[in-house]
Amino acid sequence: MLADSHCHLNYKGLAEDQQAVLERARARGVTAMLNIATRESEWDAVLATAEREADVWATVGIHPHEADQHAHIDTAKLVERAAHPRVVGLGECGLDYHYDHSDRDAQARSFRAHCAAARETGLPIIVHTRDAEDDTAAILADELGKGAFGGVIHCFTGTRAFAEQALAMGFYISISGIVTFKNARDLQAIAANLPAERLLIETDAPFLAPVPHRGKTGEPAFVADTCAFVAGLRGEEPEVLAAKTADNFHRLFAKTGR
Repeated sequence: MLADSHCHLNYKGLAEDQQAVLERARARGVTAMLNIATRESEWDAVLATAEREADVWATVGIHPHEADQHAHIDTAKLVERAAHPRVVGLGECGLDYHYDHSDRDAQARSFRAHCAAARETGLPIIVHTRDAEDDTAAILADELGKGAFGGVIHCFTGTRAFAEQALAMGFYISISGIVTFKNARDLQAIAANLPAERLLIETDAPFLAPVPHRGKTGEPAFVADTCAFVAGLRGEEPEVLAAKTADNFHRLFAKTGR
């Protein structure tokens, strides 16, 4: 029983053979996949996959790279689309100062709109943050001061201090295949010590394929490899960690109904 808490099934590399991708995941024990949206033009396709596949759920949201092109996507629009029964989260949203593909103020406005939608709908947000830990933490703290909402820091690669801040705010932390890379020693140390009840695992497929698949197109089946690696770091059996993280997935994304 495995849950891939973050994948992009409608991205190039997976969309062309989506059914086979799903079957390979199921063959390795993946029972839940969250198909993540990053721009408005994807929403219908992402939702269509979730409508068709009982073990796939969807999000609606705007990636920080896309903020400049989506000034019209406000809280009301997110809330409207999040009413769909297969939409279980909002995002991915957040801040990316590594590439700065969008104006930082536009990124912040979009991020706050997602936070407000999370408060209104009760759905969790999926947070992307890169080279922007301080501002991400500040915005989350400010928005949480306006009312509670939940979420996950996806594809965590940050500092231990940021992990502690996120946990203190009630957020979950999701570990991707990056943790299997040789140069990821700091991340490995953090993953080994995260609270079991706040840990998720993901592929971010088609990106970030873990060892032993590095260099290939990532796919949800590979969440099993990341799970096994993290279990080794934590001194646990992979099946035990798989069950824990799947339970966490369904607890955070409660609209999945399990």
